[in-house]
Amino acid sequence: MSDTTTIRVSRATRDILNDLATRRGESLTDTVSRGARLLEQETIGHDLSAPLRDDELAWLDADAG
Repeated sequence: MSDTTTIRVSRATRDILNDLATRRGESLTDTVSRGARLLEQETIGHDLSAPLRDDELAWLDADAG
């Protein structure tokens, strides 16, 4: 048996996910996994685009010699 669980979503969300899975020719599980990964990458990108802290700027400006 695979390691799965159930999550509660609205019918509208379920329908959107099913439609996306059908259009992509993949399982609903793969579509949801891909969506979660894209959201994770978006969050990482947002975090990386934040201004550097003073200690990070000092480290970058440090003399490497």
